[in-house]
Amino acid sequence: MTAAIAATTQTMNAWADDMRGPVALHTKQKLLPVEGEGGVIFPPTYAEIGYAIDSLSDGRRVAQIDSVGAQANRMEPLFKKARPGQRENPLAKLVPQVEISIGNERTVSILDAGHRLGDAIVRSSDLAEEAQRAFRLFLDSGDASGLAKLAPTSLLFGAWDSRDTQAKLPRIVQSVIRAWDVSPLRRSAQYNPPVDYAALEVFSDEEKRKAEGDTKNPLAQRGFVHVPAVDVPGGVVVHGGIYRDVTINLVALRQLDGENGEALRRYVLGLALVAAVEPSDGFLRQGCLLTPDPDAASRWDVVGRDGRRTTIALTRDDALSYVTAAAERFGVGRDRLATFQKERAKADLPTDEGKKQRKKA
Repeated sequence: MTAAIAATTQTMNAWADDMRGPVALHTKQKLLPVEGEGGVIFPPTYAEIGYAIDSLSDGRRVAQIDSVGAQANRMEPLFKKARPGQRENPLAKLVPQVEISIGNERTVSILDAGHRLGDAIVRSSDLAEEAQRAFRLFLDSGDASGLAKLAPTSLLFGAWDSRDTQAKLPRIVQSVIRAWDVSPLRRSAQYNPPVDYAALEVFSDEEKRKAEGDTKNPLAQRGFVHVPAVDVPGGVVVHGGIYRDVTINLVALRQLDGENGEALRRYVLGLALVAAVEPSDGFLRQGCLLTPDPDAASRWDVVGRDGRRTTIALTRDDALSYVTAAAERFGVGRDRLATFQKERAKADLPTDEGKKQRKKA
């Protein structure tokens, strides 16, 4: 095996600057259930379809364990400041901490907003005009400097201002977890109330008879009668391995421009490297706690324009050192506290009331 090349500052700068440089960085990480190889894991359950399982032409079935969007939502809070009583997060100083006050001392971090800078919570605050200007600057001239100063993670994980300017930010960091060659399982369960509420005259025997076994009945939903759960999804057994694929799109990164574009691209690259190499939280949901496979070391590859792959010795320390210098040079945007405004939210509604509010504004 060819020795891995070092991730020097010069090498990483070239990833951000060289328009003829490689197209992507990629790693494939094998994961294991905490129960060990062959343990049952639970994929996410979706309305109408249950588990998202695709059948390949060779008969194998592939299950989505964590989607691209879900992975992005798990990675973005890596940059969130610690709450009172928590240990300080050193990564928080790398991005502006933008929060929106809802009232009664409650705030929402933009790092928790599912649509990032394009989220309704932003349009419903006094941050709306600044966000719109940043999107329009990018849309009209390709200048991403306003976005990088206000919400750089929207550049990392993508955003679409679909309700306003229509500006689209492609994902620079993309991660997904899939399980290969799976066998779905089914399970059944039974809830038994601790007492007979009909005998206690809380309701009648006839009401009890109608409610038992009917999961939509209010008495069943409130836990007053016996309720079976029969033949529901029971997880999957994985025969072909669980893998997390992480890609950093260098082509999309190098398309970012604006005032001091070189410093901007290097800053965003540094954030992307940190997000990609930082150890991820393997607790995806109940019944799905994953860890890296210690016997299957992952590696980072640089993917050239000709498709050739070169292994790079990229570490967490390399990424932190690079992004710290890049952030200092570019200048991290200022922290701010915006305010939620109910009238803005009403004006944004797709209703007659919303149209009246927009006309009034």
